Amino acid sequence: MDIAKIIYKGKLRTEATHLKSGQSIITDAPVDNNGKGEAFSPTDLLSTSLGACMLTIMGIAANNHAIDLGHVEVIIGKHMGTDPRRVVQIDVKMQIQDNGLSEKNKKILENAALTCPVAKSLSAEINQNISFEYVKG
Repeated sequence: MDIAKIIYKGKLRTEATHLKSGQSIITDAPVDNNGKGEAFSPTDLLSTSLGACMLTIMGIAANNHAIDLGHVEVIIGKHMGTDPRRVVQIDVKMQIQDNGLSEKNKKILENAALTCPVAKSLSAEINQNISFEYVKG
């Protein structure tokens, strides 16, 4: 099933359009790889996709288990390797509002995040460094 159309815009920039919604995103090559770094790079999107997928699957689990997920913020870090140039580690720092979440509910949410489709699709060669922090809301 086709999901996107990507056009090269020149100067190491692309525009990807989601076919169903028509929404677009721009990518630029990063500064450390001959680009301007004015938008997400493709490897930034790969790394960011992990956090977005984790949050989506956590939301589904919260709905299925009547858990009030509340406010969640995720900070993504990316580490590049060389020879070949590739993502070697993705840091995912989750900060979850804790309005009385039980230990059982925390485990449900964490398991949902850790088993999201992107996490399971990434190469085992990419270290997924995941942390969960619960803060009082």
